Amino acid sequence: MAQFLLLFLSFFHPFYVSVTEINHNAKTKTLEISTKIFFDDLEHEIENRNHVVMDIIQPKDRVKVNALIADYVKQHLKIKVDGKLLQLNYLGYEIQEDAAWCYFEVPKVNKVKHIDIENTILYELHKEQINMINVMVNGQRKSTKLDNPESMVSFSF
Repeated sequence: MAQFLLLFLSFFHPFYVSVTEINHNAKTKTLEISTKIFFDDLEHEIENRNHVVMDIIQPKDRVKVNALIADYVKQHLKIKVDGKLLQLNYLGYEIQEDAAWCYFEVPKVNKVKHIDIENTILYELHKEQINMINVMVNGQRKSTKLDNPESMVSFSF
């Protein structure tokens, strides 16, 4: 009976994951970044950190929500290309099903030989958080997953 109960409960255990996609667009010399985060977790974490109440799906003040999201992700996603820390330019977000896709770009990235990524998104909220990272440079894709508290990964191309 105990085995059945454990199996039953495992189906209801929450799954905490984000996905970050990083693509180097050689034509435009731009690094394109998108991060998929469950919007309820993102909302909860931003509310806790900033002592605010917000609604990501139907924001009363979209400018403020955009600023809060941009600030949160920039604090928890750091990217270095060839040893240089990049400034992420926030483009906006959109909701797809139960997740928020947050979009960033970095112009004037001519080449990517080595990329270092630090990702601590939602690590303070969930000790079970997993952050998936996919990087595409010159048609070559590299991927990994970071299990909290692991937060750093490097790829060479």
